[in-house]
Amino acid sequence: MAVVQEDAVPAAASADATDPTADSSDNEITVEETSFVHTEPQQDGSAPPVVTTDMEVLHDKVKKQVIKEGHGKIPSKFSTCFVHYRAWVQSSLHKFEDTWQEQHPVEIVIGKEKKQMIGLGIGVGNMRSGERALLHVGWELGYGKEGNFSFPNVPPTADLIYEVELIGFDDAKEGKARSDMTVEERIEAADRRKLEGNDYFKEKKFEEAIQQYEMAVAYMGDDFMFQLFGKYRDMALAVKNPCHLNTAACLIKQKRFDEAIAQCSIVLSEDETNMKALFRRGKAKAELGQTEAAREDFLKAKKHSPEDKEIMRELRLLAEQDKAMYQKQKELYKGLFGPRPQPKPKITNPLLVFWQWLVSLISYLAKMFTRKND
Repeated sequence: MAVVQEDAVPAAASADATDPTADSSDNEITVEETSFVHTEPQQDGSAPPVVTTDMEVLHDKVKKQVIKEGHGKIPSKFSTCFVHYRAWVQSSLHKFEDTWQEQHPVEIVIGKEKKQMIGLGIGVGNMRSGERALLHVGWELGYGKEGNFSFPNVPPTADLIYEVELIGFDDAKEGKARSDMTVEERIEAADRRKLEGNDYFKEKKFEEAIQQYEMAVAYMGDDFMFQLFGKYRDMALAVKNPCHLNTAACLIKQKRFDEAIAQCSIVLSEDETNMKALFRRGKAKAELGQTEAAREDFLKAKKHSPEDKEIMRELRLLAEQDKAMYQKQKELYKGLFGPRPQPKPKITNPLLVFWQWLVSLISYLAKMFTRKND
């Protein structure tokens, strides 16, 4: 049974954080098969997506079209929502914001939005976790009559279009934003999301699991981690790093190997000897045909666990692939240059040998006779 998932609580992180074949526990997920999930291809985001679903009126100035259905309930007032969105000026289709590109989800507390995000908040407040939708927001609930001439750059009285995904929401803290939480509260909230993600993974709901892990990581952004040191940083990393590794496991299941490599690399930037990060990154690289880079990761992992059967198995597979490739190239080159020319066989027939000797003798005697007459 191959372990493809790592989770650890802060206190027990160091005990099994480097063993990709450790026994499973409540915080560690294992699978026995290699089923894959295919997701819809992402659009490039340069323009709003074309959506043909019905227009739902949420407010006189806010309308919604569903792109992808979500699950569960909608957020209640004061829920802390985590969203990704792209935003365009409706008249010119000028894109002025893209949180997917920035790779940082935005936090919105329903009922406590910034003035220019009231329309967006109304839309998000009528979405379910995992839902993606197109929102049409009138200028009155956007950047208003004045617009905004710094960042983001929005002209006056501009109606807006948002492509929004509600990653998830947390209503456990009544309107309490991340910035108002203590360190312990933020780590606790992140750990709760991580465990929910594990439950989704066990049910093979990989998209939902990724959403929970992404929310967990959102509680521990770069600005937060930068302020931590000592035991608090260790506690935060013991939740944050497994979330990245768990996300990588989901992405590998979905054949999104480049994204999986990026998640593992985040962990390795904090802990360059993390064996599970090396192992999963090697798996993803091998799937992409990056054989040498994959072997390098597996060999680094092997240094920390020389007897690990899974690592040895992956190295054997790479060696077999190399051998098969060598044989294939050998056959290819043989076909290109053709077979080697064979030397002419020597004449062994006695009669032919006698006639050759006789012709040579007559030729020799003729030469000698010619010289004598001269």
